[in-house]
Amino acid sequence: MSLRYADEVGEALPDTFAISIIMQESPSESPWLASEWEAVGILAGELREDDECQDAELVMSEGGIKQYLYRGFTIRLHVDECESYYHNLMSPSPHAYIVANTDDSERPLPMMVSLSFDEAHAYLEGDENLYTVPIPPEIYQWIEAFILAHYVPVKRTKRKRQDWRHQAQGNRR
Repeated sequence: MSLRYADEVGEALPDTFAISIIMQESPSESPWLASEWEAVGILAGELREDDECQDAELVMSEGGIKQYLYRGFTIRLHVDECESYYHNLMSPSPHAYIVANTDDSERPLPMMVSLSFDEAHAYLEGDENLYTVPIPPEIYQWIEAFILAHYVPVKRTKRKRQDWRHQAQGNRR
């Protein structure tokens, strides 16, 4: 999928982006866990009609390490989250946040992907597993264009202190 800026093509900037998630299972060094899971990355791409969320496809198996592809996910951007997206992009290493649930199994099941610090933090406070992966260039360009179209940083100003001495003297009378 080739991303072109909305101004260049005269179209509205889309608020969704189709992706797939790559999760990796590797042998655990812990005696209490059979395997360890981590998110390896996300792939930007078109959503096909036969794509369904939650269907894992084994794409690599080598030396006890297995990688699974989960298709059919979309990232949705919201105008009211622009400040959080902005801070994510301005961080030294921008990330996408994958929220997964284990539901009585050791295998995490990805539920959604977010680019918002605030939304990721809210899920982190719950019982969901949170994985971070670098943002692919296509998605980085898309979120950057979205921020430029919808976000104007608010300049922070310092409050002026009030002189309470005059009010205190006035009350003594």
